[in-house]
Amino acid sequence: MEENKVDIRQYSPLALAYMGDCIFDLCVRTYILKQANMPANKLHQSSKKLVNATSQSKMYKELLEIVTEEEKSILKRGRNAHTNTRAKNSTMIDYKNATGLEALFGYLYLKGEQERINELFKICLEIINK
Repeated sequence: MEENKVDIRQYSPLALAYMGDCIFDLCVRTYILKQANMPANKLHQSSKKLVNATSQSKMYKELLEIVTEEEKSILKRGRNAHTNTRAKNSTMIDYKNATGLEALFGYLYLKGEQERINELFKICLEIINK
């Protein structure tokens, strides 16, 4: 696959969130699978507790207080992005905050910062398990 030379800061926040949705989901699936070997339906039910707008909004709010200024900027760009999608099982505020969180994970992935992704994901788990 040929590498694109686009400056990742030029990607739209929704493009970053598109990528980040996948990356965050991969983090969750990896975490859940490492917890125990269980049927796929149970894995899915476990992952839904973390991959939803309400949980991700809670993560977003607490991460805002601890991330770098650059990361905070990406979180806010993602949150403020105009989307035509409607929130299905949450408030629009939670949906927008979740989009901000996903944008950050997409941004970090495209920068090649897997260690930072792992660090922030661990913090996200701590936030939810409080």
